[in-house]
Amino acid sequence: MDVPLAHLDRPFDYLVPAELDAVAAPGVRVKVRFAGQLVDGWLLERADDSGHTGRLAYLEKVVSPEPVLAPEIARLARAVADRYAGSLADVLRLAVPPRHARVEKEPHAPAQPPAPLDPPEAAGWRAYPAGPAFLRALTDGRTARAVWSALPGEDWPARYAEAVAATVAGGRGAVVVVPDARDLDRLDAALTAALGPGRHVSLAAAAGPARRYRAFLAARRGDVAVVAGTRAAMFAPVHRLGLVAIVDDGDDLHAEPRAPYPHAREVLLTRAQLAGAAALVGGYARSAEAQLLVETGWAREVVADRATLRARTPAITPTGDDPQLARDPGAATARLPSLAWAAARDAVRADAPVLVQVPRRGYVPSVSCADCRAPARCPHCAGPLALPSAAGPPTCRWCGRVTAAYACPECDGRRLRAAVTGARRTAEELGRAFPGVPVRTSGREEVLTTVPGGAGLVVATPGAEPVAEGGYGAVLLLDSWALLTRADLRAGEEALRRWLAAAALARPAAAGGRVVVVADGALAPVQALLRWDAAWFAARELAERRELGFPPAVRMASVTGPADAVADLLAEARLPEDAEVLGPVPADGDRERMLVRVPRARAAALAGALHTAAGVRAARKAADPVRLQVDPLTLF
Repeated sequence: MDVPLAHLDRPFDYLVPAELDAVAAPGVRVKVRFAGQLVDGWLLERADDSGHTGRLAYLEKVVSPEPVLAPEIARLARAVADRYAGSLADVLRLAVPPRHARVEKEPHAPAQPPAPLDPPEAAGWRAYPAGPAFLRALTDGRTARAVWSALPGEDWPARYAEAVAATVAGGRGAVVVVPDARDLDRLDAALTAALGPGRHVSLAAAAGPARRYRAFLAARRGDVAVVAGTRAAMFAPVHRLGLVAIVDDGDDLHAEPRAPYPHAREVLLTRAQLAGAAALVGGYARSAEAQLLVETGWAREVVADRATLRARTPAITPTGDDPQLARDPGAATARLPSLAWAAARDAVRADAPVLVQVPRRGYVPSVSCADCRAPARCPHCAGPLALPSAAGPPTCRWCGRVTAAYACPECDGRRLRAAVTGARRTAEELGRAFPGVPVRTSGREEVLTTVPGGAGLVVATPGAEPVAEGGYGAVLLLDSWALLTRADLRAGEEALRRWLAAAALARPAAAGGRVVVVADGALAPVQALLRWDAAWFAARELAERRELGFPPAVRMASVTGPADAVADLLAEARLPEDAEVLGPVPADGDRERMLVRVPRARAAALAGALHTAAGVRAARKAADPVRLQVDPLTLF
């Protein structure tokens, strides 16, 4: 039943009336009478008898004869619900899109078997010693599992398309999940080129109800063997699944914001385990979770040798090391040190584009008093003040009120200075510094996909960097402190991931490509960037987390809610003996958060205990809700 109450998270038996016998097939949507109400449900299985000793009710209605819930997806949903201490109903809401009756009624003829596909050429994968063997394993139908570190400038959509083509050539299907729509467009074009038209569909929640449901039905009916999409595609019902793949698994867009908050990487790896399928986790960076797959032997790493890497990498230079400070003492405090300025100037003179990565969007997202440097706060709600434009008055980022006559409560000063400079202000300053050179911005308001290869400046926020024709002549990574100083367990990992994604768009050093990172070269993420060695940094991060007892070395669960409700749930839960309860700490509003930590071997016991406790509270009709998250992205 589609009732997301923890104490009702189990299948219920119903009788099938004779008039519904022909259409009541496993996987269809149904309506049943439960507790006096008509509720939605799923027909999971037909059986000749029931273990229930009481009286059984009848199915009220088969909503649609379309069996949209595949048996393997039902098993996967149950496994995901158990892993994340959630209910099956919640997972099925994510797995099967809402019904679109008009799309179901569209004429449909069984698809003709497509012509056999020849195994793809492995030219692009030959840069990686283990690459050709990985493609051969996919063609042979073996359960090859790889963690791939992409080279700078790599055409990653083409490499993923080749892996999918090898799987299809072996007679099996594939699911590929990317972070966002822009990546999906690139992968869609690469799959069309590698497979030909009509062999795959794109599945994304942003596509709209009809288009999404049409793509879902094409996969469920077996019309296509390949599904590519955003995290909505992680449950795509592909027949004879042979490969699951995820692009840039460290991107937070892969984490589902709805209960039970599964991560696309974990869902896909669970699918691979249940279906005996191959797996590919790839990107320019490597997460600690991907490194754990390598160190435990679950997956093999696919990396290039150092000679190939050196030939493909741009020249990367930090501005905060001793040699640079000796030449430019102001580099320690300058936002655009002379080295970065010179790199941009030289690239423009060489008629090459320049990419400038700025972590913060907007004009001046944070201001402070020019006299005492105290942060400028709204006099109404104490929210941070920001400047929306050069001529605009300061505005509160929380309540939106304009504070034209600001006076500092510390020193009564009335002048403001920029504490954080945003992408639009950076573009304005660079436009004045390089007159006659076109300046483009790419960020929240408008994300550019590509830019021409001539001289020009592109100011982009992380994740919105467009691809330049022929590559960028220079890439400047500004305001590194904004990424490195975040109060987050993954701050260093996330900073390196953002930097590598931008630096990968630069030309090789032999073609004049340069990357300048405004940071101290002694920092571990900067060292990993300089050597282009994401694997070394991931191994270092994983070792530190093992020592400190943080995920993924251990399994953690977050319990958030009103203080009494959190205490009630934890008192009800029969946690494993080796569980460690941390907290409480303040959460948003008047809620608090507590963390429960257990060894990885006790993960199932922890999830089961929390789910059972939530069921007891639901049965008691406890008023205050509690949010359960297993392995949350944010711990602080």
